[in-house]
Amino acid sequence: MATINTTDGTEIFYKDWGPKDAQPIMFHHGWPLSSDDWDAQMLFFVSKGYRVIAHDRRGHGRSAQVPDGHDMDHYAADAFAVVEALDLRNAIHIGHSTGGGEVARYVARHGQPAGRVAKAVLVSAVPPLMVKTDANPEGLPIEVFDGFRSALAANRAQFFHDVAAGPFYGFNRDGATPSEGVILNWWRQGMAGSVKAHYEGIKAFSETDQTADLQAITVPTLVLHGEDDQIVPIHDAALKSIKLLKNGTLKTYPGFSHGMLTVNADVLNADLLAFVQG
Repeated sequence: MATINTTDGTEIFYKDWGPKDAQPIMFHHGWPLSSDDWDAQMLFFVSKGYRVIAHDRRGHGRSAQVPDGHDMDHYAADAFAVVEALDLRNAIHIGHSTGGGEVARYVARHGQPAGRVAKAVLVSAVPPLMVKTDANPEGLPIEVFDGFRSALAANRAQFFHDVAAGPFYGFNRDGATPSEGVILNWWRQGMAGSVKAHYEGIKAFSETDQTADLQAITVPTLVLHGEDDQIVPIHDAALKSIKLLKNGTLKTYPGFSHGMLTVNADVLNADLLAFVQG
């Protein structure tokens, strides 16, 4: 397996496909998944001649199940470690859900200062802040995320199956046709990771205020969000993010779910390609 070691000794697994002299596109996965969640995009973009890279976040997939560092700062620093090890330049960074938060922090703190990032894409992403606070009264109550933690601790395997079989892909909606393969693939990715990383990651994706990250980003940034996202509601995320970005473009999709990158890959891939080439 291809791996790098971060400054704190964490082993991070990554995939690196395509011509090494082609423009790189780096993908950042969501909670509690792995780089495998980008299969449809990696195959698509490598076929278009791009260099595609994706890594497993610490505690997720095939990366080391370390006991700590499950926060947005470490996620972004780990991504930068991969970028530096592979010497990626003029890269486009695409993040889904928690991976969108990782991209926002990476670009703001590492990518732009190091001159290594060309564009960014936030897909169904968690920024600027999911949890309800005095400053964010439209957010989701902390009890929602406490419920995630309780369900995870009680029976992670069942919880992960229920999320994938229900709201993540919109399979709980009237008229939806659930795909057992998609459900099982989500479950497989989740169960490969560390329960501690997943438990602590809930705080990372729900309670990290990334307002300043979004305000600091100046590269062209595409924000994509499904209007029927039951995991990261559009009014808590994309509709706020676009107001904070200096160089952002928003596109929303009526009826699309949080997992639209998988179940609507044909639509999303075409829009991502247009932005990458634009």
